[in-house]
Amino acid sequence: MHKYLKYILPIAIPLLILYLPLSVFPFEGMTIVQKRIAAIFVFATLSWVLEPIPIYATSVAIIALELFLVSDKAIIFFRGLEGTPQYGVVINHVDIMATFASPIIMLFLGGFFLAIAATKFRLDVNLARVLLHPFGNNPRYVMLGLMLITGMFSMFMSNTATTAMMLSILAPVIALFSPKDPGRIAFALCIPLAANIGGIGTPIGTPPNAIALKYLQGINSINFGEWMAFGVPFALLMMAFSWFLINKLFPAKQQKITLDIQGEFLKTPKALLVYTIFIVTILLWLMGSVHGMNSYTVAMLPVTVFLMTGIITKDDLKKISWDVLWLVSGGIALGLALDKSGLAELIVYSIPFNSFSPYVVLVGATLMSWLMSNTATANLLLPMMAALGASMTSLAPLGGEVALILVVTFASSLGMALPISTPPNALAHATGHIKTNDMAKVGIIVGLSGVLLSFVVVWVLNLLGRV
Repeated sequence: MHKYLKYILPIAIPLLILYLPLSVFPFEGMTIVQKRIAAIFVFATLSWVLEPIPIYATSVAIIALELFLVSDKAIIFFRGLEGTPQYGVVINHVDIMATFASPIIMLFLGGFFLAIAATKFRLDVNLARVLLHPFGNNPRYVMLGLMLITGMFSMFMSNTATTAMMLSILAPVIALFSPKDPGRIAFALCIPLAANIGGIGTPIGTPPNAIALKYLQGINSINFGEWMAFGVPFALLMMAFSWFLINKLFPAKQQKITLDIQGEFLKTPKALLVYTIFIVTILLWLMGSVHGMNSYTVAMLPVTVFLMTGIITKDDLKKISWDVLWLVSGGIALGLALDKSGLAELIVYSIPFNSFSPYVVLVGATLMSWLMSNTATANLLLPMMAALGASMTSLAPLGGEVALILVVTFASSLGMALPISTPPNALAHATGHIKTNDMAKVGIIVGLSGVLLSFVVVWVLNLLGRV
């Protein structure tokens, strides 16, 4: 029976919430719309944790359920008390559907176009070949080079695609180690660690970052360059710590290894255009205050140029990670409903968070972020953290709402203790060189250290008046 619970619970518990009277809930003034959104939230939580269906399918279901149950065009059967205080505030159906055309989605789309073009014209492999050359033949320094390059790529490419590429480059190198050499484990582990950590460096590096930007608007807004100003140093410090830790736990016995990456930079007109647009887009992202465009607008440059010039074809469009875009849009839709209906604010004000230590709240949110996939974690926690941060006065010395959002976002990307925690972990584990307990040991230490460092980053930003 228990094996069917993951299919039963995500349906049964939300249905129970839907049919319970409002008087049962501990939130004074709760409306019918808020109760339905609570049911959708519980469905999303259980579905993202238990994964009875793919996590992107859960996001699609969230959008559909909001349209059917709580929008201004909901099924007429569910609109009997519409317009009364008891019914509550409905969500505009256009706003719900617009989540798939959100500026956050456009930012990711621009990143995907850059990544596909870079791979198609072998810019990624050739950069790896050139950048790895200075690191010599010592396994320790070759590993450092691999981590830095993986981290750099994952700032602008999908972490999963970066890991797959780097593991394919690394496969013949790992084969050089004897079966019992701990260096095998070290080299296989360094790639997913660097990919997960490197993704923190830019807003497009990993979905949790893009979701966080949704809640860093107005006076708390952070542009592309500002994010990199603290994200890149954070990622570099975490990579240096991870490199030291891996070498300490799994020291390579082999004293010399040779990387043999074949290829050369293409010099065709289209390849040169790809190189140019790649550089120009990144520069525009970094110089938003100079030209006045935000990062979402700049993201349309590679999309437009690559489509108009045929660099990206209709066959290439099929390679876009549409599942990631759906996953992010579902999270945005969930956050929209929690915010517009007033449910997030109602829950936050009903619980005496101000009586708690801000560190307890931050650590509690961090631990929750390790229970499910990175993007699902950000989708679920960030709407609540945004509402909580705005109301919890004890968080003010740490930076308030921004502090809470950034720490939870970083923690989401650093929850990588198991093969199922992130796609890069799963790919690395599939090589057969890493045992689950080895990954857990490193992942837990790196994750906890990263959370501590994120507190330091937020504290420094607060001292500088940035949060």
